[in-house]
Amino acid sequence: MTGFRALPSVDQVLLSPAGRALIDDHGRAAVTTALRARLDAARTAIKGGADGAVEAARLAGLLAADLAASAQSRLRPMLNLTGTVLHTNLGRAILADDAIAAASAAMAAPLALEFDLETGGRGQRDDHLRGLLCELTGAEDATIVNNNAAAVLIALNTFGQGRQAIVSRGELIEIGGAFRMPDIMARAGAHLVEVGTTNRTHPRDYQDAITPDTGLILKVHTSNYRIEGFTAEVAAPALSQIARKAGVVLLNDLGSGSLVDLGRWGLRREPTVAEAVAEGADLVTFSGDKLLGGPQAGFIVGRRDLIAQINKNPLKRALRLDKIRIAALEATLRLYRDPDRLAERLPVLRHLSRPQADIAAQAERLAPQVAALLPDYAVAATDCASQIGSGSLPTDTIPSAGLRITGAGGDAPDRLAARLRGLPRPVVGRIHDGALVLDLRTLDRDEDLLEALSA
Repeated sequence: MTGFRALPSVDQVLLSPAGRALIDDHGRAAVTTALRARLDAARTAIKGGADGAVEAARLAGLLAADLAASAQSRLRPMLNLTGTVLHTNLGRAILADDAIAAASAAMAAPLALEFDLETGGRGQRDDHLRGLLCELTGAEDATIVNNNAAAVLIALNTFGQGRQAIVSRGELIEIGGAFRMPDIMARAGAHLVEVGTTNRTHPRDYQDAITPDTGLILKVHTSNYRIEGFTAEVAAPALSQIARKAGVVLLNDLGSGSLVDLGRWGLRREPTVAEAVAEGADLVTFSGDKLLGGPQAGFIVGRRDLIAQINKNPLKRALRLDKIRIAALEATLRLYRDPDRLAERLPVLRHLSRPQADIAAQAERLAPQVAALLPDYAVAATDCASQIGSGSLPTDTIPSAGLRITGAGGDAPDRLAARLRGLPRPVVGRIHDGALVLDLRTLDRDEDLLEALSA
């Protein structure tokens, strides 16, 4: 058995052909740091009785593996086969090709972000989106921030700071990450006034709560839960009349914010932004990266005078978008001008409207091929149910199909799920009823799954 003398020096490794190749790929500093860590581990192993020659022989391979792992991005592309189309933890909406091309162009060259090409003077970055948003929603004006929570925050801060903000108890939502509407209101400086009960709120509840200190009424679309049974809420048109009579702002937070009627594609409809504007809301807030199908953003549309006040709020600069997302959003919004081809060109809508029969045929086609790649598991086509995700239509599911994978032992689904997460292109499904289920609703190409599993 050999000891420490069998281990090469740092310089010997760096000057070797293998060391020089690693330096070309990763740089001398990174290779040196990783090499010293590996040599320390080898010395510790030898102290514990390991053979020095064996440790020396393993060194080059382990070093290369360490460097490859450290160079790999944790944001690498993956396959979302969970059945949740807009999965918050997986980045929500996949962008349309037009949006990807626009973002790439914005990254590659200077562009007129805040520059007026006609006058040569300074322009406004929101101008690239304002006209499209007004056209698609019927609003007088629009402004844009980095997400919908920010949109609600800046609107509350502009019109409710130091004043009262009235909201129904049944609409005091909590979104992901324990992010609660009362907390947003507190950070905005608004004084929360709860009206009604959890399940029933009436017009008189709002009317009785209005005082000279009231700044706004907040209506929140409860997109991530449902209250059913003995319920009552005040519809937006009636709430608009109450707010207008009292001279206070009505802010309607739609959350996901669809620009089109989803019923056209067989989905249960969500209230559209244009409907919320037409119903009399002074301001409407909604997201860009959920049902709209674009990158993360928060939109505020509504009365021109109120939008002007929001744009003067110092928070606006802190919450503004960069050129890449503005470019992607502009391209995404332009797709809505052609609703007849929207499902073909917008991935979110294409996945949500995909017929169950098509997905079932794909599952039957893939089952034997996937079984061949996973010889220790049984693979069968199965019916399953997808959901929209990101708080949209939480109680609704969409008939889908996928692959049901089972193996020996009660922990077989968990073991396989861990293996698939560790692939160069990770594959993520869901564990259900003793099996790993890969919902194929969002799998556009068979070969994407087969190539991922082949690794």
